[in-house]
Formats: sequence, structure tokens, C-alpha cells
Amino acid sequence: MPSFDIVNRLDHQEIDNALGNATREITTRYDFKGSDTSIEKKENTIVVITDDEMKAGQVNDMLITHFVRRKVDPLCLKKNDMEKAGGNKIRQMYELVEGIEQSLCKKITSDVKSSKLKVQVKINGNELRVEGKKKDDLQSVMKLIEDAKIGIPVQFVNFRD
Repeated sequence: MPSFDIVNRLDHQEIDNALGNATREITTRYDFKGSDTSIEKKENTIVVITDDEMKAGQVNDMLITHFVRRKVDPLCLKKNDMEKAGGNKIRQMYELVEGIEQSLCKKITSDVKSSKLKVQVKINGNELRVEGKKKDDLQSVMKLIEDAKIGIPVQFVNFRD
């Protein structure tokens, strides 16, 4: 029976490359000259420390630009609130979203069931397995999920005939 998996996986090497490129750009840009701006990655969080809100916004734009250049979907970045850091600085935290939350899995499952396609959707931890008798039904499910704009990047992997 044909099947495939719906997952949300991140390429951490590409994320590290994007952060390195953004850091390099910060050191060469004129508007960041003399400022103490840093980008650090700790497990599944990215911490940006800079002088003011305007520079934090520019770093945010840079991060998104470099993520797109490295073919990492910027939807995986979840921006948290800005907070004061020591020494009259601002700290901006970003979470890297990996895996599909249980509530989102249930929403996707209900959307697929309401579409009346002849497929079964099973929740396996933080990913979904879709099975059906016809490849066309599976491709319809892929199209349905891409059009749904669920707010996180998803990949379709492990396609079996």
C-alpha cells in the first residue's frame, strides 16, 4: 500500500552556515560599525544581543535573508519577545521549531478526513504517516497540506509504493 510521512525536520548544518554568514555581514556593514552585536546558537534557540530595537530589526531581516539563501524555511524561526540585557543592550530570542505539535497533527488529520479522500492518517509522535490505495490520493493530500498554510515548514519523505 503506498504511503509517505509528513515531517518537520531542520538541517542544522545549513542553519549554522546561515548564522555564520549573517555574523560575517554584521562585521562588514557600515551601520553596525562600533556596535556590539552578536548571534549565538544554543541547542534549539538563537540569541541575538544588540544595542537597540532598530538594529534588532535589521538582524531579524538578515537572518531571514540568509535562511532563504541557504534554503532553510524561515517559518522554522519563532520570534520571542525582546528583553533587556545587561549593559544597556537588547536580547532577542528565536526558537527553532522542529517536529509537528500534537494539536497541529490533529488539525491536519481532521482536514484530510474532511476532504473525503480515501486515505488513512496516523500520528507517530511528532510526524504523520499517510497511507492510501492510490498514488493520486496521496498526491492530493500533499497538495491539500501545502495549500493549508499551517504555519510551519513540512516535508514529505519516505514515499513508498
